[in-house]
Amino acid sequence: MKIPANIQTLGELKKSGYTSRSVKDEIRENLIEHIKAGSSVFDGIKGYEKTVIPQIEHAILARHDIILLGLRGQAKTRLLRCLYKLLDEFTPIVKGSELREDPLNPLTVATKMRIQEEGDSTPIEWIPRADRYAEKLATPDTTVADLIGDIDPIKAATLRKNLSDEHVINFGLIPRSNRGLFAINELPDLQPRIQVALLNIMQERDIQIRGFNVRIPLDVMIVFSANPEDYTNRGNIITPLKDRIDAQIITHYPKDIETGIAITGQEAWIQRNGNLVEIPYFIREIIEQIAFEARKSEYVDQKSGVSARLTITALEHVISAAERRNYLNKDAGVIVRLCDIYHAVPALTGKLELVYEGEQEGAMNVARHLIGKAINTIFKKYFPDPRNKKHSSELYAPIVSWFSKGNSTEISDIMKQTDYAHHLESVSGLSELVTTIVKPGNQSEKLVMMEFVLEALHQNSVLGKEDLDNHTTYSDMVGSMLGNLGRFSEDQDEFNDI
Repeated sequence: MKIPANIQTLGELKKSGYTSRSVKDEIRENLIEHIKAGSSVFDGIKGYEKTVIPQIEHAILARHDIILLGLRGQAKTRLLRCLYKLLDEFTPIVKGSELREDPLNPLTVATKMRIQEEGDSTPIEWIPRADRYAEKLATPDTTVADLIGDIDPIKAATLRKNLSDEHVINFGLIPRSNRGLFAINELPDLQPRIQVALLNIMQERDIQIRGFNVRIPLDVMIVFSANPEDYTNRGNIITPLKDRIDAQIITHYPKDIETGIAITGQEAWIQRNGNLVEIPYFIREIIEQIAFEARKSEYVDQKSGVSARLTITALEHVISAAERRNYLNKDAGVIVRLCDIYHAVPALTGKLELVYEGEQEGAMNVARHLIGKAINTIFKKYFPDPRNKKHSSELYAPIVSWFSKGNSTEISDIMKQTDYAHHLESVSGLSELVTTIVKPGNQSEKLVMMEFVLEALHQNSVLGKEDLDNHTTYSDMVGSMLGNLGRFSEDQDEFNDI
């Protein structure tokens, strides 16, 4: 309902023909209008079009309270924050009412007495839908008073009221959300005794303060989010409360690379200083594949999950590496290179919960391992498998032969574009391989693809690789191994001398 400028009193509201409806009926009817119009309030949420969103809509049509259950980084909070768009644009309340009471259906004794005294001249006000949504992050120190309310002895003494009088109640967040939506995030973090306080609201739709005979029926839709109980070591959802939540909807991570890329591209900060950084599509695929590799890795705690925030921050780190190189070299354009992907390690280490084996390997080694597996997986979407002997002999032989003659090439993450091109194009057969199989759109993308080939050949144990500070040297696999053995012998001789 749009706000009528001429309706400012109870009498005017009655004459307008306004009829009250519950919050759940209001949300249900507005959802029906959206469905008929082919529109959605969940714009920007990708990957749930055929799974989670229809289930939420079914729950709303059934007038159910909802809990979204899923691992971290699955857009649970964002989904809940979209629901307020299903409320009316404006709704009337008794002006100054602490519980935002419906002028036609007042709740508290104070408001009823006021309407009895002032009659049709009782002033009303109109509140926008955004103000009818409230949210609380559940924390172990949350109290019943925070959520429901408590008796205020000082107010009782000041007003000279009995403690059982509702005039002396300090209402909590849920009553103050009357005629709206209230969301509790991370529900298991609430202590069990606090969860018990929600039982009455969920079933009888009223609140009781401190055991006094004061019951106030509320009109509020309550929604929750939670991690699965087997992950949340801090606490569980008590069974009676679970039983009272009508719909439990399971969220999930993106099921395919394309959906993940769309989410990451939407959320990541890509445009820097007004300039759009060029990111070859296969680089985006690699970054997204890192998350897919982590979600099945033996080193990562799968109960914890791998948040979608991992790929968002990883992409931003990769872009920043390209941006920094551009400032150092004053190059004309900014394009992400393959070597920039390894600068995403700091974005990965803080977002991966490792099992014992992963802790033994070390967070940085696990992150680099996942990046390598992602590069190898995506490489095989564009190029034949280097481990296939037929492909190796026919396609990759010129490249491998060039390195086997003792040649090597060095790539630096701060190398100028001209030097970058010179080092890559000096590798015999590399340019021809990329041009023949992939056909890149421009020269810059071709160079990045050439580096992609070298890194993938290393990941498949065809080429050797040595990292030193910000330089990477690719060389013959056998020569690299012998070089490492030589350094080991020198170190051993020095140790013996000591």
